[in-house]
Amino acid sequence: MADSREVMNIRQASQYLGVSADTLYKYVAEGRIPAFKLGNRWRFMKALLDTWMARQSNNTPDPEKKKSRAKAVGQ
Repeated sequence: MADSREVMNIRQASQYLGVSADTLYKYVAEGRIPAFKLGNRWRFMKALLDTWMARQSNNTPDPEKKKSRAKAVGQ
């Protein structure tokens, strides 16, 4: 099972994250996701992906906060 591996290849990491391999390659090229090269292949550490996902979920805008901010600005 891919999620039990500490170091994953692009296919395993894309399955673990639920995105396509193409999307994952794009994130790597943009420096948006933690990855390293082993030889000429990209590798992903599960612990770093878990931390990255936690940070991403904390950065997701809360629609209720947006409404509160808009209301406060409009007053």
